[in-house]
Amino acid sequence: MRHRILEHRFVESFPEVLEPGVLYVSLEYGSVAHSCCCGCGEEVVTPLTPTDWNITYDGESVTLHPSVGSWTLACRSHYVIRRNRVIEAPPWSDAEVAAERLRDRRAKAAHYGVEVAAEAGLVGVHGSGSEPIVRAAGSSLKDRLFGWLLGRKT
Repeated sequence: MRHRILEHRFVESFPEVLEPGVLYVSLEYGSVAHSCCCGCGEEVVTPLTPTDWNITYDGESVTLHPSVGSWTLACRSHYVIRRNRVIEAPPWSDAEVAAERLRDRRAKAAHYGVEVAAEAGLVGVHGSGSEPIVRAAGSSLKDRLFGWLLGRKT
């Protein structure tokens, strides 16, 4: 890891260019952004939702939970941000990433309701009726939002 300690900044919105070594927290938009801690320069955005990430601010530092896994980036870096410190975590295999994506889709479907997502035309019922599947959606904002919540690529 190139960046071992991050400076946190509470901002309304993110700057056009993210300064390396800075963790930007936007409570207004419910998300956190930073330049990848490995030093590759890629932008990493983590949404703050009941099924994604959450932060703890202790008055001096920020903890982001769970870990940050940049599986879609070339670096595939994986780390934890705890009390502004970056702790390198072991890499994940493709199978581990796939299992986490499935867990994430199921958590979103359970939290936001499969019925609500089905109304948006994003989730169908597969097999026993207990496992949501994502299918193609239209281009409306509502469809894109539910697709994002369910982890579908847009």
